[in-house]
Amino acid sequence: MQIETRRTLPYPDQKPGTSGLRKKVKVFLQENYLENFVQSVFDVLGEVAGKTLVLGGDGRYLNRRAAQTILKMAAANGVGRLLVGQGGLLSTPAASCLIRKHRAVGGFVLSASHNPGGPDEDFGIKYNAGNGGPAPQAFTDAVYRRSREIGEYRIAEVPDVDLDTAGQFDLAGMRVEIIDPVADYAQLMERLFDFPLIEGALKSGAISLCFDAMHAVTGPYARRIFEERLGAAPGSVIHGTPLEDFGGGHPDPNLVHARGLAELMYSGRAPTLGAASDGDGDRNMIMGSQFFVTPSDSLAVLAANLHLLPGYRQGLRGVARSMPTSRAVDRVAQALGIDCYETPTGWKFFGNLLDAHRITLCGEESFGTGSDHVREKDGLWAVLCWLNLVALRKQSVGDIVRDHWRRFGRDYYSRHDYEGMSAAVGEGIIARLRERLPSLPGQRWGAYAISGADDFSYTDPVDGSVSAQQGIRIVFDNGARIVYRLSGTGTEGATLRIYLEQYEPDPTRHDRDPQVYLRELIELAEHLGEVKRRSGMDGPTVIT
Repeated sequence: MQIETRRTLPYPDQKPGTSGLRKKVKVFLQENYLENFVQSVFDVLGEVAGKTLVLGGDGRYLNRRAAQTILKMAAANGVGRLLVGQGGLLSTPAASCLIRKHRAVGGFVLSASHNPGGPDEDFGIKYNAGNGGPAPQAFTDAVYRRSREIGEYRIAEVPDVDLDTAGQFDLAGMRVEIIDPVADYAQLMERLFDFPLIEGALKSGAISLCFDAMHAVTGPYARRIFEERLGAAPGSVIHGTPLEDFGGGHPDPNLVHARGLAELMYSGRAPTLGAASDGDGDRNMIMGSQFFVTPSDSLAVLAANLHLLPGYRQGLRGVARSMPTSRAVDRVAQALGIDCYETPTGWKFFGNLLDAHRITLCGEESFGTGSDHVREKDGLWAVLCWLNLVALRKQSVGDIVRDHWRRFGRDYYSRHDYEGMSAAVGEGIIARLRERLPSLPGQRWGAYAISGADDFSYTDPVDGSVSAQQGIRIVFDNGARIVYRLSGTGTEGATLRIYLEQYEPDPTRHDRDPQVYLRELIELAEHLGEVKRRSGMDGPTVIT
């Protein structure tokens, strides 16, 4: 057994995005590509002797091989203790939970989240800091700089580790613990929610559940918590076995990619609650019988009701949403007399606010919701919130949301995604909009008069850092808003997202189809952005 220092050459493309480094599998399979990035992280971390790290991922293709490499490199770089999810599995929120519980210096999360998996698809790796959340930009920028100049990496020349057998052992002087990936996370959930109440409702048949794990990492978590602990009927968790290619599906919990669940929830056989999560378990989709809850509405409803749940009876310190997320939660915060923060997209911005105890709840329109229990968005946590609320309020999902609208008004909201667009075209559309910003205020199209237009910039109230050019905002004087933003979560081309929102206070107008209600705004978004004309695409690839 020996520690080797191996020569390598740098790659120019290892700049982490909002959720780490995501590339096609074939990119990660290039010689030393993964090793370079991992060593760059260790070089920036500095002294790790005697310190604890966490390692796990969503089970996609290359997960196991990458875990073996990181194990050997962690030992070679002097890590004192490494906690590894059995089978190489850890949901992203569970990894955050472990980092926080065991006071680790951080952890490696192997995932490309909601992106497809398989030999020809996507892989990803990110480093989470000691607070359990994504590493701050100063850290990831330093890793990128190091990756551009790296000339060697360190690795232990040892056999592969048995990832499937729980236990402890020594690996080149490092203590390795292969642990149950679910146990610590499940214990945390039991402290936050009224498990006896939910269990009674599920076992009595008062409520029923269908959870689609999409052949991703949440399958074992959902079976353990929903079926084994809370007594949901066997089979309530579907597609519960994690597969390297997610069964050929796209592990993104929306009405398009979780079509089977959506069809069930709009049928005569719908259970009380339908839900789904993504590849690494941090996203959620919530549905009731004949009812889809937008992520923006879900965040607002939880803000108005979270104080009813055991872990949150002290109330909310504040709330935060990403800029593209609808302003529904803003109205709740105003009614509660608490602060509401508008941040760029990216969970790391919420992490600062959570660590500073400024907020308790946060969320993004991209199917992500979370609280101060971890420093990541958390799909199963959101589902448990809704299960607890339904059992407590004895109302359907749809009725809970409709009651919310009657109290606060409805923010009609939709997101139109143009996926697979060339990066040059996407950047060109944004650049053209950016150039037009000064001339837009005061312009009118029918009932829509522009009252403001800008390229969103955020100054972090905790550390003073500035994040500029975070999305084009166009605000109208009738309560409507259009946002254009290029997504940073893909691995090929570009995804341009258009977010459309209009506030409707009149309860008699709360039952409209959002695409119909927003039709004029949708047409205006095309007029302003010329996305179809400039991209050559017939329309959005995904509408949520």
